[in-house]
Amino acid sequence: MPFANLPDLKLCYEWSGAGHLPVLVLSNGLGTNLHMWNSQAELFSQHFRLLRFDPRGHGQSSVTVGPYTIEQLAWDIVHLLDALQIDRAYFCGLSMGGLIGMFLGTNAAKRFHKLVLCSTAAKIGTTETWTTRIQTVQKSGMNAVADAVIERWFTAGFRAQYPAEVKRVRAMLEATSAEGYIASCAAVRDSDQRDTVGNVQLPCLIVVGSEDPGTPPAEAGFLKKTITGAQLVELPGSHLCNIESRDEFNRHVLQFLLA
Repeated sequence: MPFANLPDLKLCYEWSGAGHLPVLVLSNGLGTNLHMWNSQAELFSQHFRLLRFDPRGHGQSSVTVGPYTIEQLAWDIVHLLDALQIDRAYFCGLSMGGLIGMFLGTNAAKRFHKLVLCSTAAKIGTTETWTTRIQTVQKSGMNAVADAVIERWFTAGFRAQYPAEVKRVRAMLEATSAEGYIASCAAVRDSDQRDTVGNVQLPCLIVVGSEDPGTPPAEAGFLKKTITGAQLVELPGSHLCNIESRDEFNRHVLQFLLA
């Protein structure tokens, strides 16, 4: 896969879809790589030139010294667009990618047409929860948090019915650099956009899983209430609703982006 040489890192990215189509950036959740979007890639690339990438500290991209910030991860995307000579794009981010989307919608809105914010919140979790997770990975590695993370990412029913898909995603999580994961946990822990997300002026779709314990429907409701004109869709499933409710996710997101 190609790499973009950004100011302080190499960012791994992948194109799919015809070159004349409008660009759609997909921004991953914490502990995943660009293959988190495999359930979207084939369909979305029929309508968009799809730009997937491994965020800083993940996949094949550089693992720079942490802690990271959401601001830093967001400007990585702007720098990637600059390197690829893309003036404006559509944006869809999940979880940490959603935090990044909020920041971009507030601070780099002229670079984007529309935002989709999935399985996210203006403030995700508590400082204590993230600090405990960081300490666990520091002490015992990624395997030590994998069980708990997977239980939050997928409902019990999905885990029982689709074990191969769950195994694939778990392998992605466990293969993530512990150093990069810890640095990114700090970015999520320290991000609080409750007072600024109302400044997003782009058309916005919020997507939430009805059984998501980490970014529950109440948090999505806050985003809908706070972002002017935002639309909200609640899907069956937990945190990785793009995988668990793939068909409904794809239908709603494409309907919004293509409208």
